[in-house]
Amino acid sequence: MTLPVMEPDVTPELLRDWAERIDAGPFASLCFGERVVFDNPDVLTLLGAVAAWTSRVRIGATVVVPQLHEPVLLAKALATADRLCAGRLSVGLGVGGREEDYAAVGADWSTRTMGEMARRAATLREVWAGGEVGPRPHRPGGPELLVGTLGERTLRHAARWADGLAGMTLDAGVEETARLFAVARDAWAERGRPAPRLTTSFWFALAETAPDPRAQVHAHLRHYMSWLPADLVDALAVTAGFAGTLDELGALLDRFAAIGADEVQLIPTDGDPRQVDLVADLLDRRLSRGA
Repeated sequence: MTLPVMEPDVTPELLRDWAERIDAGPFASLCFGERVVFDNPDVLTLLGAVAAWTSRVRIGATVVVPQLHEPVLLAKALATADRLCAGRLSVGLGVGGREEDYAAVGADWSTRTMGEMARRAATLREVWAGGEVGPRPHRPGGPELLVGTLGERTLRHAARWADGLAGMTLDAGVEETARLFAVARDAWAERGRPAPRLTTSFWFALAETAPDPRAQVHAHLRHYMSWLPADLVDALAVTAGFAGTLDELGALLDRFAAIGADEVQLIPTDGDPRQVDLVADLLDRRLSRGA
């Protein structure tokens, strides 16, 4: 379950409520990602807070853009977070797609390449292994590093350094995700590496909490994708993510399980914490049946 960090006017109290509910439920991970020119919390600061608010669940920084950070300081911040949460940290690295984010922090847009991301991933691991810049991560070698991408070319390149995929599907598409997973398995096998960890994510809205779940997804995307032309966002919103009932969501999760997803991360389109409890109940019922 992803925290509602991209919702407008999100409060610390709401984030803590969500984090504690997620930690208490059957969820595998609590997730959130990075943007700079937006009104969301800073990803590295929030890692410390979530580490203190939880004790069980994996903490997934699903997208961190290393080119937006000084690499040694980023390594130190992530190692600190890994220690604070006793090794529960997972980090997705992506090049990002917002030129304004690069400009805001004075980063060079020309560094938005797969090669540069690989070099920065190597720097993270070198710092974590070296011991000169502390603290050491909780786990030897540091937290897992996943590649955040929707593209096959990027995924094949990342097989050199990543531990797996932090994926996303814009329309909750099982078939397209299955194709991307197959590319990952092949790319990792070609390099003689262990099988990759395969995750994906999508936006969701529930009929049980939203009078019109499709309209909720639409409103969320209008806010989150405010840098895009409104007519483009409106066209995307017709099929983006999942909008339906809990039972329909359960059936969709079954389909992702069938293609070998190690984890599906749900991205809320509203801050109502009842969504956490409803999905937790859904998962509890399925687990009790051995689903």
